This record gives sequence, structure tokens and C-alpha cells, in this order.
Amino acid sequence: MSLKPVLESAGLDSWIIRLFEDIDEHNLPWLSALSRRCEQAFGDALIDLVPSYTTLLVVFDPLMLSPSQARTMICRILADLEPEDNTHAGKIHELQTWYDASVGPELTRVAEHAGMAVSDVIDAHSQQVYRVFALGFAPGFAFMGLTDPRLECGRLDTPRRRVPPGSVAMAGRQTAAYPTATPGGWNLLGRTNARLFDRKREGFSLLRVGDQVRFRPVSREEFEREGGDTTPMEPLV
Repeated sequence: MSLKPVLESAGLDSWIIRLFEDIDEHNLPWLSALSRRCEQAFGDALIDLVPSYTTLLVVFDPLMLSPSQARTMICRILADLEPEDNTHAGKIHELQTWYDASVGPELTRVAEHAGMAVSDVIDAHSQQVYRVFALGFAPGFAFMGLTDPRLECGRLDTPRRRVPPGSVAMAGRQTAAYPTATPGGWNLLGRTNARLFDRKREGFSLLRVGDQVRFRPVSREEFEREGGDTTPMEPLV
């Protein structure tokens, strides 16, 4: 695979490395390798690494490195960058999920858009194994993909003011589970009882970039037994 990376200045203390233009699960081994190499090369001068579907944001200490020095280091890394192999694969997570219109009011919308039965939408969403491509929007919010192309459906025209924590959702060919109560405009399909963000947990977030995730359908009874919140969704306002 031939890379044509582009470096974009994001200020006096950061560079954006653009490796790809399109979202693809094959991007992840390259971005993971780039993150690891930058972490090793920058050492104590590294402030943060923020990967996304196609880019990596490198934030460094401007008191330890100038922008040109940081750029030179990045160019050296890119010169012989190779994708990571399976020995660096992330953790595998199975998130118990209750798919139901009371907590996933867009199940019908996605089904109608796809020309499928609701049960087929649930099967298609839950049988896929997703990779975590990026964390953002809210603490612990993991952008995952790619969903079955038949389920591709745009965001809501009017976002909700409050999406309950644990809500499993999708937009386009991305899927996610809301770690905390926030506004949101994705299509809600159900709810998981997993604690996705916990300040007592090392790293706070249950999911990390590179992890693999599968949503396992459970009954309402099993969901409640495991501590799941079955409170119905409020009307979309």
C-alpha cells in the first residue's frame, strides 16, 4: 500500500498527519503504528495523540520542541512506516444490548430506510464485529465501524437534547454507544448496560482505539437483571 501522507499545522504545538482520505478499516493498522512510533520518538515531549478515521493529531510541548523539529521527527517516522500486525490488536468487547423501540426509537426508521424488517436490522447490526477508530465528542464516546452497508442511514434532522447513557446508535456507516447523557442526533437502536466511562477506571474509557466490539442482543429480563436501565425514551423535542 502506497501512502501519501500530508502534514497540516494545527498551531505552534501540534501537527495533523493525514494518511488517508476515505474511511476504511484497513486504515487502522497504519494509524496504530503511527501512534506507537510517535509515542516512542517524542518521549517526554509528547502531550497527546488523537487518532481519527484518517488522521493523527500530534500535540507536543513547544518548550521542548519547535514546530520544525517536531515536523522533522514525524517525517522520519513516515519514511519507513509499516502497519501493525495482529500482535498489537486491541481488546475484544461484547456489549449486552437490549434492542427495543422504547429505548431505540429509530429501529423502525432504519428498517424502513433499508427496506428490511426490524428483526433483520437487529441481526445485521449485532452480527457485525466493529473496530474502534476514534474517541471523541464526549469522554468515552467511541466511533466504531463499519456497519452493514444496507443499514446506512443519515443523522436525525433535529438532534435530541438528551440521549441517555448506554444508548446504542448509528449514523451513516458508523455505530456507537453513548457513555454519558448528552445531546445527540444519531439513530437510536437500543441500550447497553456496559459502563463505558468510569473515572475510577484506568484510562476512564472502556473502549480504546483498535479494540473490537460486538453488540450481543439480550432480552429485557436479562438486561434488567444485569442492571440495565429500561426507562423509555422521552419524546424527540
